[in-house]
Amino acid sequence: MSTLDPAAIFRQEAQELLEQLEQALLDLEHAPDDDDLINSAFRALHTVKGSGAMFGFDAVAAFTHHVETAFDLVRKGKVAPSRALIAVGLAAKDHMRLLIEAPDLAETADGDAILQSLKQIVGGPPASTAAAETAPEPEDAPQSTSPEGTSTWRIRFRLARDAMAMGTNPLLLLDELRGLGVATVVARTEGVPALEEMAATECHLAWDVVLTTSRPRTAIEEVFMFVIDDMELSIDAIGRTSEGRRIGEILVDRGDVAQRAVDAAVAAQMPLGTLLVKSGEVSPDTLAAALAEQQHVRTGLGAGAGPSALPGNPQGGAKGAAKGADSIRVPAERLDELMDRVGELVIVQSRLSQVAASSNDVEVKAIAEEIERLAHELRDTTMGVRTVPIGSLFGRFRRLVHDLANELGKRIELVTVGEETELDKTVIERLNDPLIHLIRNAIDHGLEAPEGRAAAGKPAAGRITLTACHAGAEVMVSISDDGRGLDRARIQSRAEDQGLVPPGAKLSDAELFQLIFEPGFSTAKEVTSLSGRGVGMDVVKRAIEGLRGKIDIASTPGEGTRLTLRLPLTLAIIDGLLVRVGTGRYALPLSAVEECVELSAEEDARSRGRSFLNIRGDLVPFLRLRELFQVSEPPDRYQKAVIVSFGGRRVGLVVDQVIGNHQTVIKSLSKLHADVETFAGATILGDGAVALILDIANLVKLGMAYENRFKAAS
Repeated sequence: MSTLDPAAIFRQEAQELLEQLEQALLDLEHAPDDDDLINSAFRALHTVKGSGAMFGFDAVAAFTHHVETAFDLVRKGKVAPSRALIAVGLAAKDHMRLLIEAPDLAETADGDAILQSLKQIVGGPPASTAAAETAPEPEDAPQSTSPEGTSTWRIRFRLARDAMAMGTNPLLLLDELRGLGVATVVARTEGVPALEEMAATECHLAWDVVLTTSRPRTAIEEVFMFVIDDMELSIDAIGRTSEGRRIGEILVDRGDVAQRAVDAAVAAQMPLGTLLVKSGEVSPDTLAAALAEQQHVRTGLGAGAGPSALPGNPQGGAKGAAKGADSIRVPAERLDELMDRVGELVIVQSRLSQVAASSNDVEVKAIAEEIERLAHELRDTTMGVRTVPIGSLFGRFRRLVHDLANELGKRIELVTVGEETELDKTVIERLNDPLIHLIRNAIDHGLEAPEGRAAAGKPAAGRITLTACHAGAEVMVSISDDGRGLDRARIQSRAEDQGLVPPGAKLSDAELFQLIFEPGFSTAKEVTSLSGRGVGMDVVKRAIEGLRGKIDIASTPGEGTRLTLRLPLTLAIIDGLLVRVGTGRYALPLSAVEECVELSAEEDARSRGRSFLNIRGDLVPFLRLRELFQVSEPPDRYQKAVIVSFGGRRVGLVVDQVIGNHQTVIKSLSKLHADVETFAGATILGDGAVALILDIANLVKLGMAYENRFKAAS
């Protein structure tokens, strides 16, 4: 079983944190007064710095330290989050990614120049990536105790009542404090209610910690950075003079008891702690915490005063009962392997169902039905594991839009809708490049320059909208803009010049707009760094069709253009319609099937030479798959026509028999058959035979060619 090495784990986590940082910076440009965005950026920087140092990425930690310092000034309100600062922050994020993913290339990049720009914006002396600045000693730092260079601090904290419900683990906070030096921890239970009044999700404990460390006070504050707004926290220095103090002095200094109570207890000539607890002046936990502090200070670094020996400490610390995380990171290849196994299970289940259907044993039939139900549930669950929100893809384009807007001198607003829509991870990975090209095209060709928008009475800022939603077994992803729209006359003129359509051809908008996906087609008047060479849109169409998807275009002059991608939920398992042509069996994606109609021998004879069906008044071209596949066996007396649709067009496929629904596990064809356009893949049937999966897009295209020839002849 393969495991990720620590460096790989850090790279994965850092990638997520850098994406979080980028999103926060881009949002901050539009909402500079949003404290949550500032804190989000700061937390991402802080975590990258800490994790980088932990995993040995010292260059990352050193560089990030300076960026974090700058955003700490923003967080404290000393520096405004200007556009210049955000631009440098984005450049710093890019350099951090380079330091993590390609350190050799990062050496040639000028990280010092980024930090110099950062220092000029926030003020202060120039920084260097060679080493992080040494944190200044706080004003209230005590005289160091033994050994030289360390300080002792008293830390008292109580988390918000709902802290654990919100995901905070106090044991991890205690572990972080222990990681700073030698710590003595005591849990205080005086706030714990009676059992019948206790809520399991609420935090009722408080903790007293005495910490001896060489780190500054800021390091302690950083431990509580994510929860500090909703908790009670005090951090007090304990000087060397505390070493010989008695328990009463410590209790008074901590504020746990008044001096008069201590004086009264001393006058009673009884053990001070016992008397104070007996009189109710302090709780047993408070006394235990004071005794632990006394012992910690006396022993210099707390030797001999281990947490497990202290009263009131649960299980000696954080290693006792920490619960596992509610999510885990799984390598993608394991999910692919799991999906393959589920696919094989579906095939075996199909074979079992066939055996059960031919058996008279009621028990076998019942078991087959139960196995079928479980296999379907396992398939759906596994497909759910493979799906990820499309928002993870949409988020990548915000930086693209930001940079292109600056490059072209346009103001552009990116709006995303339906980010929670889930899609197969493989589809999302292969969708990235096509969407990048479509967005670049919309920005370059679709959106007007500011003066053009002003002349058209539009807002100065153009809008690009990304939308995703489920539609049955498909996901609809649309890219729309509020720009000038497609120029119908120019598209037709260029299409005629390139011989794509005959001169003066009457084409609908849908037919005409599809021509922009032809290889080499471009209406750009000049070639730019973004577009104009006539390459790209045909690649986009091939990529989408490779995902078994399709593209629709709608455009209104002066109002904008919308491109809609129709994509399958998954590429691994689909519901199919199994048909027979001669002795061969074939599968059609069920999502493309509209209906099945009977084609009698008489209708078949009448339609020869025309190949059209009258479906409720609409003429639908059809293909005789027997002729296409060159089947020599005689046809069935009553053939069936399966009406399928793709891209708004319909075509009929004439088959000998419609067998029924079938769980289709898609297997790719070999490289030898990669150029066979009629088939999209193959599947294994329940009896072990192989059935080819028909490529609906190419069959519809073939049917349209028949229709065009018929129209031309008439």
